[in-house]
Amino acid sequence: MVKIFVGNLSFDMDEHDLQEMFSEFGEVERASIARHERSRHPRGFGFVEMPDPGEAAAAIGSLNGKEVQGRSLTVNESQPPQNDRRRGRRRRH
Repeated sequence: MVKIFVGNLSFDMDEHDLQEMFSEFGEVERASIARHERSRHPRGFGFVEMPDPGEAAAAIGSLNGKEVQGRSLTVNESQPPQNDRRRGRRRRH
């Protein structure tokens, strides 16, 4: 399974749009858009999971830098989160 990061998404794009865009290149297992915890508004990035590495590579190569809904996408293989000392600390309100 290849997890793909998709950045600089239009705030009008939803999960269905994201899945449709990537399904042009093959099977999409899951498509999700990150949302703010409280407001649930889109954060402008999301993730797509594709089971076939070749199809995922084709999608990344074709969609990275492509303009969609007036925004130039950033598309690459998702990297595991890095250790962050600040993790676990509560935010002050």
